[in-house]
Amino acid sequence: MKKIIVAIDGHSSCGKSTLANDISHACGYLYISTGSMYRAATLYFLRNDTDIKDPVAVEKALNNINTDLRVIDGQTFTFLNDENVETEIRDMPVSNLVSQVSAIPAVRTSMVAQQRKIGEKKGVVMDGRDIGTVVFPEAELKIFLTSDPNIRAIRRYKELQKKGIIAALHDVEANLTQRDHLDSTRTNSPLAKASDAVLIDNTNITREEQLAMVLALMDCRIKGA
Repeated sequence: MKKIIVAIDGHSSCGKSTLANDISHACGYLYISTGSMYRAATLYFLRNDTDIKDPVAVEKALNNINTDLRVIDGQTFTFLNDENVETEIRDMPVSNLVSQVSAIPAVRTSMVAQQRKIGEKKGVVMDGRDIGTVVFPEAELKIFLTSDPNIRAIRRYKELQKKGIIAALHDVEANLTQRDHLDSTRTNSPLAKASDAVLIDNTNITREEQLAMVLALMDCRIKGA
């Protein structure tokens, strides 16, 4: 069966990775979390006290960063230079800095090149902030996810709790507000809905309803509709 590229963009904590994972499992597509790649780069900068305002320091760091996504027992894990950092990249220090790091042109250039190479063979579902507008503007199906800000904060808070990460709800809310602003106003590849993307507000729909909706859209794109 013909395979396509599914690009999922949207605000923080809208469930982009959840939807991408569901599509991956339902269709056998490779799921690439661009957000995890940027978080891994951010973690490297934090660990090495990299001055993100120093272009030379950033370029030097990027030369030493190798991010990889590996599927283990049906679950995708993020590796930084062969180290599993899936849990650490979700901590608040990384969350508080990742939008600034991902706005750096050199970082985006490096990551986008890796992402495009991965998607060359199709059969890929990728989520992030600029997948449908910059990374894969030719993607057959583009989704833009959104949800009520309060619902997003609660979802993120519960996600952190399940992973044993301690954070106050008001800190999570403040972090999401800040990230929304930074993502939408940055000069390089700002968060924006592609003109041909399908807008899905998942505030009041179930995970199963959302997946069914997207699978139907995929079927239409595969058939050329």
